Amino acid sequence: MKNIRKVVIPVAGWGTRSLPATKNIPKEMLPIYNKPVIQYVVEEAQRAKIEDVIFVTNRDKSVIEDHFDYNLQLESVLERAGKLDKLSEVRAVAEMVNIMSVRQKKQLGLGHAVLCARELVRDTPFAVMVGDDLMFGGVPAIGQLIEVAMAEKMPVIGVMEVPFEKISRYGIIDGEEISPGIFRVRSMVEKPKRENAPSRLAIVGRYVLTPDIFGYLDKVTPGHGGEIQLTDAMQAMAQNRGIMAVRMSGMRFDAGDWAEFLTANIYFALQDEELRYELLALLKNFVQFQ
Repeated sequence: MKNIRKVVIPVAGWGTRSLPATKNIPKEMLPIYNKPVIQYVVEEAQRAKIEDVIFVTNRDKSVIEDHFDYNLQLESVLERAGKLDKLSEVRAVAEMVNIMSVRQKKQLGLGHAVLCARELVRDTPFAVMVGDDLMFGGVPAIGQLIEVAMAEKMPVIGVMEVPFEKISRYGIIDGEEISPGIFRVRSMVEKPKRENAPSRLAIVGRYVLTPDIFGYLDKVTPGHGGEIQLTDAMQAMAQNRGIMAVRMSGMRFDAGDWAEFLTANIYFALQDEELRYELLALLKNFVQFQ
């Protein structure tokens, strides 16, 4: 298998779970501590040595691409003010990776979003990272998948164990554990009833796919709302050529869930030594007041 150097990041969705905050601001640009959500995702890709980021976007989300471009006016202001640390930070964002984009003119599901990137991916294996799933730990989550994909020469999906009461929110796999944390996928089902789920291993927004996925996506029967589900295509791929799954290590925050979004803000604020103790004191006072 060729080295994984491209990642597809779908960002065309409406972000309805985060309304009204996302009425005029893409959910991917909501701040977690001092960075927008999408920057954490791109930084994860960068740490895994991915060079090309393909945003699957829509007409109202050019601000996402702009964030990873130079802002010469802002840079000039920072330079004149002598704020060289901030100047270095904003320039570094523009120099992180190569940015490309393609329009998803109708939001017809994750599978459709991946299909939109076909001409930019061409015949190379590639990663897919869902733009509101944040994952943190020692080894980048997508890097854990790339390592297994390269070793096994197989497509790989990332999974994490979820609480029983949340099973119906996810695609769930049935797999044979062939080594610690690595599974050969037998089947997968999208959002099953909790009592019918084959496991608690949920697919959580990280994938390494081979270009033949596009052929499987072409054959998927659209479901509710005309959506093309990536899970359906991967299920067919698992039956025909096989797919691996990796139980990813590290922490995960779903930025579309308000409780997890707010927890992520606190988590990252606590990493700032200048802010940590003041924040802890305020939180302690708030809890006592409640």
